[in-house]
Amino acid sequence: MKESPADNKSKILTYNISDITPYINWPYFYYAWSMNGKAKDAQQELKQDAEAMLASMEGQYHTRAVFALCEANSDGDDLLINGTRTPMLRQQRVKEGKPNLCLADFVRPLSSGITDTVGLFATSVDQAITTDNEADTYLHMLSQTLSDRLAEATAERMHEEVRRKYWGYAPDEQLTIAELYAEKYQGIRPAIGYPSLPDTSVNFLLERNLDMKGIGIRLTETGMMIPHASVSGFMFAHPKACYFDLGKIDEEQLQDYAHRRGLPIEKVRTFLSANLLKR
Repeated sequence: MKESPADNKSKILTYNISDITPYINWPYFYYAWSMNGKAKDAQQELKQDAEAMLASMEGQYHTRAVFALCEANSDGDDLLINGTRTPMLRQQRVKEGKPNLCLADFVRPLSSGITDTVGLFATSVDQAITTDNEADTYLHMLSQTLSDRLAEATAERMHEEVRRKYWGYAPDEQLTIAELYAEKYQGIRPAIGYPSLPDTSVNFLLERNLDMKGIGIRLTETGMMIPHASVSGFMFAHPKACYFDLGKIDEEQLQDYAHRRGLPIEKVRTFLSANLLKR
């Protein structure tokens, strides 16, 4: 039985800089410059320079998103996406009265007999944005920090369109930018390399069902993305889906995860070194 809008095909969206600018999270931009808590005058001066650079990019550069809505189910702690097994990790620390979460919890189990949907996505910017100002240290840093924010803002804009139009599970959603930042929408968009998905090599599994090359993204040996100003991850629509920090995992889960990934344990250990309990 199916209960799913999945089409299993990658769709690429191209945006003008002006389309994305309203979605930029400026506090994170200031944080990148170590200016959180600094004088408002200094922040405003930096923002004026950033806005001038964004205006100069209009028509010259673009940002891009690619997403796919895929048939999916969960099988234990694994996601089955278009028949491809994608292992996830589960929190292990004891939290009294709270469940130990895994992203697979937010997808219908295979045993239900109903096919669910999981979204995959990646966003990036024209790589030339960060290379055209290499002769000027300040402008080079400004373009790099803006590129990171543009990639994140593109993910915000794309996710909004997916919820309201392409997946369409929240067609009447009307949220302000502040409400988007506060994640008032239904569902989540966990990014690879972030707290609930720290293993960047998951990008290799994502790439099997998502045309990341179509927006200019290539992967390093560890699954890091180039251009660096890129974001990738999953989209879940479950009303109770929430973000969480995986935290530390023990040797037993590491071995189980390596087995499910079909990779040598020492290789997986390097991918998850920051999340391992000390032996």
